[in-house]
Amino acid sequence: MAPHFNWEVYREVLLFLVTAGVVVPLFRRLRVSPVIGFLAAGAILGPYGLGRLAKDHPFLANITISQVERAAELAEFGVVFLLFMIGLELSWDRLVRMRRLVFGLGGAQVLVTTLVLTELLRQMLDMRLGPAFIVAAALSLSSTAIVIPVLAERRRLNRTSGRVAFSVLLFQDLMVAPLLFIVPLVANRTAAMSAVELFWTWAPAMAAVFALVLGGRLLLRPLFHLVATSRSTELFMAACLLVVVGASVATAAAGLSMGLGAFIGGLLLAETEFRREVEVTIEPFQGLLLGVFFLSVGAGLDLARVAANPAPIFASAAALIVVKAVILYLVGRAFSVTPTTAGEVALLLAPGGEFAFLMIAASIAAQILPAAVGADIMLVVTLTMIAIPFLGALGARIAPRRKAEDENFAHLAPTAEVAEGRVIIVGYGRVGRLVGDMLSRHDIGFAAVDGDAKIVSDARERSAEVYWGNATRPDFLKKVGLAQARALVVTMDAPLAVEQVVTAARAMRPDITIVARARDAVHATHLYELGVSDAIPETIEASLQLAEALLVDIGVPMGYVIASIHEKRDEYRKFLQPHGERRSEERGVKLSTRVRDMRRPKGETRPAPAAVALPGEATVPEDDATSPRPPDAAQG
Repeated sequence: MAPHFNWEVYREVLLFLVTAGVVVPLFRRLRVSPVIGFLAAGAILGPYGLGRLAKDHPFLANITISQVERAAELAEFGVVFLLFMIGLELSWDRLVRMRRLVFGLGGAQVLVTTLVLTELLRQMLDMRLGPAFIVAAALSLSSTAIVIPVLAERRRLNRTSGRVAFSVLLFQDLMVAPLLFIVPLVANRTAAMSAVELFWTWAPAMAAVFALVLGGRLLLRPLFHLVATSRSTELFMAACLLVVVGASVATAAAGLSMGLGAFIGGLLLAETEFRREVEVTIEPFQGLLLGVFFLSVGAGLDLARVAANPAPIFASAAALIVVKAVILYLVGRAFSVTPTTAGEVALLLAPGGEFAFLMIAASIAAQILPAAVGADIMLVVTLTMIAIPFLGALGARIAPRRKAEDENFAHLAPTAEVAEGRVIIVGYGRVGRLVGDMLSRHDIGFAAVDGDAKIVSDARERSAEVYWGNATRPDFLKKVGLAQARALVVTMDAPLAVEQVVTAARAMRPDITIVARARDAVHATHLYELGVSDAIPETIEASLQLAEALLVDIGVPMGYVIASIHEKRDEYRKFLQPHGERRSEERGVKLSTRVRDMRRPKGETRPAPAAVALPGEATVPEDDATSPRPPDAAQG
């Protein structure tokens, strides 16, 4: 007999998946941020939306989110995965380069905003200093989980406004742990604790961070190298999840935020050759878990409470946005940010953030704030967060369109953008390494990709920028900077993989130069049909090089030999390209027909052989060989 089925265990999971399946395509078709869709869906399906009607209409209980607290625990991993991805994109080197904006601009924003809001809360709401400071510090933080996706969706994350906003958000994320630590100090009124007590309070947390950084530097690269050699996608995914979850749990156990641990894990992996493949692997989890986060935020919006007293709540939300926007604009201008960029950043970061919920909840639990006051503050923060996509759209309208505006902060660009104008080499074996050496000889930068962990490790030891990963996936090509690349060279020896890379790259960049290694003449023709700029057949090139060496050795002048070899190579190139005249009418068979025949399943009949030949080759009947015989030379 089948065991009893518990519908409640699966109901909210299925509800989220259905919501994601409807919200994301619908709002993207409407050209509206899916963040708005998740927030709206949470408000409708939450306990303050349809959940209020479930008592009178029991069937609605099947399509409502009843336990927001349980969803919030899972939703926290959305922020954790987001901070991990931020760390991956950042790296220690870029963090050092951004120190002026992160610790200067970000620190000034948090400090000034906290002081101003503390005084306003004391004067206007008659709060005591301790609670006012906690609430002001919570309200000074912005929403990393919403701002970053909004910037990415509008392709502004790598513009000046995106870099400045990211720098401020990064400092705010780093400040979450210290601010949470202040809450029990205010609650217990032990701010005058001795230096020894303060040291022993912080010591475990600092020791955990040190151990995490040291252990990550020693263990992460060997671990991922071992996993990569297994060539198992599932094992690699498990290793990625282990790093994210393990690092976040380690810092949480030490009393710090889970996001800080994930961020450190991302920073450590950003320096390895597995960085790009990790990004592609983790990105789907990040998107789904952020959806849960937005859904839980929307579910916490008490629409009845807003309707009962709308004027003070909306006025408080508007006042918070205005005060923070003014402070952000003035601080940005003090750090030489242009007026339009400072305005866009101010609009994006003026609303509250998700970490405010953690601080307010901790304050209520510590009895620093009354539950009713805390609920009102959370409601104000939620309303401001819902406004972020709209404020982002407004900020994008006033932002500079000219790329020259970004020059002051060009050094903060991520690796893919700094790599603009470089060449991407897919396949860094013997052929790819020789191509890279020739590019270096002509002072042309390049980044390479290979699926062999040992090849990548050896190349890294020689200071070459080589990443491990599967380049047949469009997402991976995007991560290694195809959008900014000058050209793409495909040197892989697997014909099918070469075709997949060429197809994906041409779909993403119709304008890019693509040079690909071909197995033979038939394969070269097929690559031309897929859109390569040049296809280099191994057999023909080997024959031409043999002929060149022979002619020189028997005394033919070098100039004549080089000229004739180039002429023959151009003749082959024109012949192999689909738009060239490759057959006379008497022969009557196009090479594309032969390409289809070569890919016909074994055992399947095909038309009788026809006479075909390459330029300068005697006409011979087709047989079952895999490629035509090159002219004037034996097939390699």
